[in-house]
Amino acid sequence: MTGILNGKTAVITGGGTGIGLATAKKFVAEGAFVFITGRRQAELEAAVEAIGPNSVAVQADVSINTDLDRLYETVRERRGKIDILFANAAVAEGAPLGAITEEHFDRHFDINVRGLVFTVQKALPLLVDGGSIVLTSSVSAFTADPALSIYSATKAAIRSLARCWVLDLKDRHIRVNAVSPGSTETPGLGGLAGPDGDTKGFYDFLGSRIPLGRLGRPEEIANAVAFLASDAASFINGADLQVDGGAEQI
Repeated sequence: MTGILNGKTAVITGGGTGIGLATAKKFVAEGAFVFITGRRQAELEAAVEAIGPNSVAVQADVSINTDLDRLYETVRERRGKIDILFANAAVAEGAPLGAITEEHFDRHFDINVRGLVFTVQKALPLLVDGGSIVLTSSVSAFTADPALSIYSATKAAIRSLARCWVLDLKDRHIRVNAVSPGSTETPGLGGLAGPDGDTKGFYDFLGSRIPLGRLGRPEEIANAVAFLASDAASFINGADLQVDGGAEQI
């Protein structure tokens, strides 16, 4: 490792599994101290065990503002600042038009958009001038998939937020970028195959649509996030980095 995040303090929401966990491991390996959040305590405990020293888990639901307040109070007490914020927590569930319920709509927007907005806003007093914010969008913001219209809409909203926040935070020189993963082998993606679905067949189908012929790995997304968070990306601001094996280029 290169130590590109030495001395940095990072907060990662949705850090218990998948891309969030892989990114937490990458950040710590590059010299950062990391706070991770998630809704399930058992997953968080396993994640901290996997990440090792220089990591703290705070059970929190990003759609609940008091949970976010508790998270940032813990960060303030333990570290006093945030250099990097990776707003990653999200939910993805399928529902075709005609079957979309109010609960489905509210759950996606409460977590993926409202939760992300207040994750960022409530972090601002602790976020250092010149810090870095990375938002998890998705290639679904630009493409169409059956039964994923609401999820895709939330990810398109995130792309717009990144652009606007660049201007809101310009006086503090805080960079805001988005990372848009393509199909990546995570528990969240596997869940879209359904409780009795053929996960391997689902993964094989998705991989066949990607020029590299396979799904992404969480570690590959983590590498991109670490780059955007680091000083190596010091003049990258308001960008969307698509990490998708070329799927959206064809």
